[in-house]
Amino acid sequence: MTATILVILMTLVLLLAGPAFVIASGTATLGVDWSRADRASVGLAPDPATTQEAVVQVYAARALSWRGAFGTHPWFAVKPAGASAYTVYEVIGWRVYRGLPAVAVSNRDPDGRWFGSAPAVLAELRGPAAEAAIPKIAEAAQSYPYAGEYRIWPGPNSNTFAAWVGRAVPELRLDLPSTALGKDYLGTGLIARAPSGTGWQVSLFGLAGLLLAREEGFEVNLLGMTFGVDPFDLAVKIPGVGRVALSAPAPTAPAADSPPPG
Repeated sequence: MTATILVILMTLVLLLAGPAFVIASGTATLGVDWSRADRASVGLAPDPATTQEAVVQVYAARALSWRGAFGTHPWFAVKPAGASAYTVYEVIGWRVYRGLPAVAVSNRDPDGRWFGSAPAVLAELRGPAAEAAIPKIAEAAQSYPYAGEYRIWPGPNSNTFAAWVGRAVPELRLDLPSTALGKDYLGTGLIARAPSGTGWQVSLFGLAGLLLAREEGFEVNLLGMTFGVDPFDLAVKIPGVGRVALSAPAPTAPAADSPPPG
């Protein structure tokens, strides 16, 4: 009995150490006033006024307040060729609480901060590849099976939605971050393709599972949180913290018209 309790306590420490570090480092901020939080664009989306080709971008940013210590909020931003604005697809929990469908479709800034948290681009398509993917994303959003449900943990939530769309549009090769709490929720199912479409996963109600895929690597899901190893990108995945690279990125060659260092 004592050994069992010790194992449980050690497991909880491992699961919570990452989120505690995220809070201590200031990556996630507690007590954010959502009504005053910054939602401005961060400049990652191509300007429709100067970019005529079709664009698809998938974003994720730390969730609001204490939730950001554990996970992220994702969304899909699409712009058909010649369009003057982006369409954003995402799942928002408060909509369900008010009797609305969980899936929100809007024309908000595609790269806007998520209540103060700057987003990162997870996947991108341009030109004909983006044009072909846009109707698939719209169809997947319309057929999302949990449109009337939302649970922060273990799902279905906004990351469950992102994983659903990723499986429907494998050309995105969507590698959701290990902090995408809820991405492993499969409802009553046990087996599904990985969100990237490059492998498979098994999951028990999003509480325990395994994932093996070329894009994501190997992941273990425990209580909705992810430990993992990505051997192709030489990185490990830690609950709360996310991906940690084990090698420095290769230096980028300077552009031809860049001034010499000195």
